[in-house]
Amino acid sequence: MLSSARPAAAQSPAPTGVAALLAHPIIAPTLPLAEVRAYAASRVPAMPAVTNLADWKSFADRTRRDVLEKIVFRGDTARSWRDAKTTVVWLDTLPGGPGYSIKKLRYEALPGLWIPALLYLPDNVPGKIPVHLAVNGHDKDGKAAAYKQLRCINLAKRGIASLNVEWFAQGQLRADGFSHYRMNQLDLCGLSGLAPFYLAMSRGLDALLALPSADPARVAVSGLSGGGWQTIVISALDTRVTLANPVAGYSSYRTRAEFPSDLGDSEQTPNDLATVADYTHLTALLAGRNALLTYNAKDNCCFATDHALPPLLAAAEPIFKLYGQLERLRSHSNSDPGTHNFEVDNRQAFYRMVGVTFFPGDAAFNAQEIPSQPELKTAAELEVPLPSGNLDFHQLALAASRTLPRAGAVTRATLAAAVHYQTPAVTATSTAVISRDTTTATYWKLHVGATWTVPVVALTRGTPRGTTLLVADAGRKSLAARTETLLAAGQRVLAIDPFFFGESKITQRDFLYALLVAATGDRPLGIQASQLAAVARWARTEFTSAPVALESHGPRLGLAALIATALEQTAIKTLHQTETLTSLQDVIRQNWSVDKYPELFCFGLLAACDIPQLKTLVGPGRMDQPAATHH
Repeated sequence: MLSSARPAAAQSPAPTGVAALLAHPIIAPTLPLAEVRAYAASRVPAMPAVTNLADWKSFADRTRRDVLEKIVFRGDTARSWRDAKTTVVWLDTLPGGPGYSIKKLRYEALPGLWIPALLYLPDNVPGKIPVHLAVNGHDKDGKAAAYKQLRCINLAKRGIASLNVEWFAQGQLRADGFSHYRMNQLDLCGLSGLAPFYLAMSRGLDALLALPSADPARVAVSGLSGGGWQTIVISALDTRVTLANPVAGYSSYRTRAEFPSDLGDSEQTPNDLATVADYTHLTALLAGRNALLTYNAKDNCCFATDHALPPLLAAAEPIFKLYGQLERLRSHSNSDPGTHNFEVDNRQAFYRMVGVTFFPGDAAFNAQEIPSQPELKTAAELEVPLPSGNLDFHQLALAASRTLPRAGAVTRATLAAAVHYQTPAVTATSTAVISRDTTTATYWKLHVGATWTVPVVALTRGTPRGTTLLVADAGRKSLAARTETLLAAGQRVLAIDPFFFGESKITQRDFLYALLVAATGDRPLGIQASQLAAVARWARTEFTSAPVALESHGPRLGLAALIATALEQTAIKTLHQTETLTSLQDVIRQNWSVDKYPELFCFGLLAACDIPQLKTLVGPGRMDQPAATHH
C-alpha cells in the first residue's frame, strides 16, 4: 500500500567549515534597525524656543530662505529652472455640470517638463473669487481620481476656481522615468531632485493667480497622502497660500524614525532637509495664515492620527498663539472610514474650513457635500495633450550628467566632504572564539563612533603572513570560497558586514531609512566608507603593524571600498575588487533607482568625481586590476 504521507520539504544543508564560521551570528537581528532609528531621531532639529513674535518671524523668514536655497534649489541648474518663465498653454473647454466648466491646460514646471491640469471654473464670476490648488498622492488615476474630481466640483459650485494638477508617476504622468525613486539620479549630479516637485506646485499657483478673477487673499491648497506632503511643503514655503489642508500626508522626522509606516518616498526625505527644518517647523510656518490638519484614525497606509498629529500640534500651537490666532489652526481626525482617504467626511471638514476662512459670516454657505457623482469624467475625457518628448527625471539626469564630473582635479578633502566621511574611534568587544578543524574564528563587535556596531569575523589558519579585510554586497556569508583561498594563502581574513549589508542589514524598509539618514545630513555611502577605514585602522593596531589589504565583491560596497582606500592612505595598503562600477555615469545611463542602490546616489558625488578620479586618489601601486566589471 502506498503511503499517503507527504514527503518532507527539501531543506538546504547546514553550512559546514568556513561557511559555518562565517554564518555564526554576532549581533541581534534587531540592532541595525534600532541603531538607525536612534541615530536619525537624534539628528532632527527641535523647534526653537522663541517667546515673541518678532523672533519667530525672523526665524521663519530665515528657515524659508534656507530650505529654498539650500535644499529645494540646490545647484546652478535648479536655480535656472526656478528663474525660468512660467509657460501656460490653454486648451479646449469641457462642459462640467450645473454652475461650472472645465478648462484644459498644460504648464511647464521647468523648461521641457509639462504638467497637465484642469481648471474647474464657476460659470458666474461676480468679481474676485477664491482659488484652490488640488494636488494628489500615489493614486494611479491621478487627476481623474473620483474623490479629487468631487472636491474640485464642489468647490467650483461654491464659487471657487480649482486647479486640478497631475503628479509625477500618476495618471497621465504614469511613466517609469517619473518614478519618484529616480529623482535621486538628479541628486547624484549635485542637482536637487526635489526642485521639479516644488516647481510643479509653484507654477500651478502662478497659473491660478494669473486668472483675472483670482483673489490673492484667498488661496487654498489641499491633497491626500503625497498630496498632503505637497500641501505642507508649498504652503509652508510659499506665503501666497492662505489656507492649507494637508490630509494624511506627513509627520515629524522623529515620528518617522519610530514608525516605519511613515517613512516617505524620496521627495519626502530629500537630502539634508532635516539639517534646516523638520516637518514640525514647516507646520509652524503656517502660522499667520490658516491650516486644517486632517488625519485618519485607522489609517492603513501611513500617518495615523494617534502618532502623527500630536507632535505637529504641539509644535504649531504656541506659534499660532504668538499671533493671537489659535483659532486659525484646526485639526480633524476621520473615523468613518478612518482609513487612508479624502472621502466625504474629510471633504466636508475642508469645506467647513473654507467657509470659515473665505466666506466668514455668510449664512448661505453650506459645508455639506453637493452630490455630483453623475458629473464625474473618465480619465480619457480629462486627458490633456502634451508635447512629444516631455522630459522626465531620467532624461533630466542624463542631460545634467553629460558634463560631469566638473573640470579640475578632485582632492581628498573634496571627496571627504562629498560623502561626509568621518574618522570615528573604534571600541572592540570579542564575543566568541570558535575553532573548526584547523581554522579559528574570533567574533568581534566593533563599536564605530557613538552610533554603529559593525560585526566582524577574524579567521586564521596557522600563523598569518598578512591581513585582508573582506566585504561583499551579498554579505559575509557569501564569502566562504574566497575566504578559503585567502586562508590557504596565509592571510588573516576579517569578514565585515558594514552598514546596510549582511548582518548589518536593516530588517524593515531598509532603503527608506537610508533616505532618512541622508535627510538628516549624513550619507550612507560615507558611513560605509568610514566604517571600512575605521576597521582597517583597528586591524592594523590589533593584529599587525603593517597596513592591511581591502577586498570588495560587488558594485555597491566596491564604491565604498574605493573611497575608503582613497581616503585612508596609511592603514589600507592595497585594494582588490571584483564586479565593480566603471563609472558613476552608468548608474544614470542604466536608469537605476534609489530603492535598489541607495548609497550610490550620494548627493553631488558625480559632480565632484567619477571612478577614474577616485582611482587616481588611491594612488599608484595600491590597486589590483578587477577580475570583472559591472555595467
